Amino acid sequence: MPSVTVDLADHIATVTLDRPPVNAVDRATMAEIRDAFNALDDDHEVRVAVFTAVGDRAFMAGADLAKLGADTGSGETVPATLVTDPPRVTRDAMWSVLDCAVPVIGAINGPALGAGLAFAACCDILVAAEGATFGTPEINVGLLGASSHLTTLVGRHKARELYFTGEPITAEELYRLGALSAVVPRHELMTTALRLAGKLAAKSPIALRLAKEAMNRTEHLPLKEAYRTEQEYTARLGGFEDAAEARAAHNEKRPPDWKWR
Repeated sequence: MPSVTVDLADHIATVTLDRPPVNAVDRATMAEIRDAFNALDDDHEVRVAVFTAVGDRAFMAGADLAKLGADTGSGETVPATLVTDPPRVTRDAMWSVLDCAVPVIGAINGPALGAGLAFAACCDILVAAEGATFGTPEINVGLLGASSHLTTLVGRHKARELYFTGEPITAEELYRLGALSAVVPRHELMTTALRLAGKLAAKSPIALRLAKEAMNRTEHLPLKEAYRTEQEYTARLGGFEDAAEARAAHNEKRPPDWKWR
């Protein structure tokens, strides 16, 4: 049975991880996540994605330590990349979320630890259930985690404290720091995430995709270079009918009619 499923409704793709008991991931699951998000890029029906998981115990409890280093069974042909670059599938899975053509909302239903924190950080917007925690406990089990991902959520000095101690941070504290859009009761999590997704799905699908790509490209650029890049993306958007339709709909006070041309 697959560990990752994708459901599409109202231009919103919900990508769900379901790997009991705590959604720990192995190499095969990473490949499923990678393939699920990569498949969204060329789907014209998708305008926004929600990434969540099943259960109350965890969003993703990091790597499956029981499978670590033992992802290929007896008699199987070992993929070349598993020999030359074993962690590649993990990176590819994370970048499939980070570089997904549409905005990705992380609906964090429980602890996001290790790889779970990294995947959360790769999302564009985060909402979390009350009681969810985020952390990089790898130092406690002989590994090193995603310190760069952690730094994007909490800043340099707090990230170092959490990384070196392996201690988690609560969703409520991350909300206070501005990393989360909302912290809600568990039963309201998907309603909240889908409501936010619906707001994005009402936008021009072309504008959303160009906006996501522009923000990814300018995030670490100096201000002047970043703004010039944004102007170039604005000019690209102007070549599509959606740009004129957005202005017409605004002026005529009517819902826009988006088209892929």
